[in-house]
Amino acid sequence: MEQKKMRGIHVLPIMFGFFVMGFVDIIGLAINYVKHDFDSMTDTVVNMLTISCYVWFLVLAVPTVILINKIGRKNTVLLSFFLHVIALTIPVISYDFLYVLVAFTFVGIGNTLLQVALNPLVTDVVSSEKLTGTLTLGQFVKAVCSFLGPILITWAAGTVYGWKLVFPVYAFTSLIALGWLWFTPIQPSKSESSVSFGTTLGLFRDRYIVWFFIGILVLVGVDVGMNATFPKLLMEKCGLQLNEAGLGNSVYFFARTLGAFVGGILLLTYAEVKFYTYSVFVAIIGLLGMFLLESLWGMLVSVSIFGLGYANLFAIIFSLSLKRKQDKANEVSALLIMGVSGGAVVTPALGVASDHFGTQLAAIGLIALIWLYMVWLIKPVQRIRLSSNSK
Repeated sequence: MEQKKMRGIHVLPIMFGFFVMGFVDIIGLAINYVKHDFDSMTDTVVNMLTISCYVWFLVLAVPTVILINKIGRKNTVLLSFFLHVIALTIPVISYDFLYVLVAFTFVGIGNTLLQVALNPLVTDVVSSEKLTGTLTLGQFVKAVCSFLGPILITWAAGTVYGWKLVFPVYAFTSLIALGWLWFTPIQPSKSESSVSFGTTLGLFRDRYIVWFFIGILVLVGVDVGMNATFPKLLMEKCGLQLNEAGLGNSVYFFARTLGAFVGGILLLTYAEVKFYTYSVFVAIIGLLGMFLLESLWGMLVSVSIFGLGYANLFAIIFSLSLKRKQDKANEVSALLIMGVSGGAVVTPALGVASDHFGTQLAAIGLIALIWLYMVWLIKPVQRIRLSSNSK
C-alpha cells in the first residue's frame, strides 16, 4: 500500500469540513425553539422534524458514493458546502414552519454528501496507521462546533433577530469552507472499479459491516435524541427556562470535545479495542446518573460522563470498518453514513415515549435500552481487531 504522509496544508480544510459537519447537531436543540415559536406542538410532532433532516442519510448515502466515483471526493465535499449555504439561507429569507422544514431537509442532504465523502477524503492525505487518530481529531473538531452551537443560540436569543441568527452565521461559515477547500490541491486516490447500488449494498454480506452499520445507527440516534431530550429533562427536573436548559447541551458537547481531543491523541498510539470497551461502560454510568440524580450539578456531571464515553465511538467504528475494506473506502463510508438516519428513527420514538409516560425520564430509559447494543458490540470489535492483527 502506498504510504501517505499527513500534509498540514491539505489536512486543515478537511478538518474545517468536520466543523461544518457539526452544524447538523444543532437540529436537536433547534426543534425546542421551533416548538416554542409555533404553539400547540407536542414532543411527538416536533421531534418528527428530525425526519426531514436525517432521513436523507438513509436515502442518499449510496447514491452519494456513486456520485463520488464520478466527480471525486473533493468535488462532492464542495457540493455539500454549497448545499449548506443554500439551506441555511432559507430561514433568513422567511421564517415559518414550512421554510424551517425545507431548511432542515437541505441541511440533511448537504450533510449526507459531506459525511459520506469527507471521511474517505481523509485517507487521501494520511497513512493507514494514523487514520483512527485523524478521524477522531475530526470528530473533535465536529464536537467543537457542536459545543459552540448552543452557546451561539443562547446568545442570539437575546438579540433583536433572535435565536435564528445562527442561520446566517452558519451559512457564512459554510461559504468560507467552500472557498478554502476549493483552493487546496489534494491528490485523489486511484479510481476503483465500477460502483453501483448492487456492489455497494453487497458489502452487507460482511456481517461485521452490518454490525458496525447498526452501531452507527444507534450512536447517531442516541446522540440526536440526547440533544433533543436533555434540555427538556433539565426543565422538568430542575425548573430551568429553555434558554438556560439549552446550555446543558453545551456541557454535553464540551465533554465530547474534550474526550475526542484526548482520544484523538491517544488513539494515534494505542489500540481501539480498549478505548471502545471502556467508553461504552463510562457512557452507561452517565445514563444512570441522569436517570437517578435530581440536582442540576448532578445532571450536568452525568451528561458530561456520558459525553466522555460517547466521544470516540463513532470514529473507532468508522476506522475499523474502513480498515476491513480498505479498497472499498467510498462504499463502506456510504453504508455507514446510512446509519446516521438513526436520528430520524430514535428521536421520534423518544418523543412518543415521553408523551405517553408524561416524563422525559421515559426517553432516557429508552436511550439506555438502545445503548445495550453498544455493549453487545464489544465482542465483534474485539474479534475484528484480533483478525486484523493476525493478517
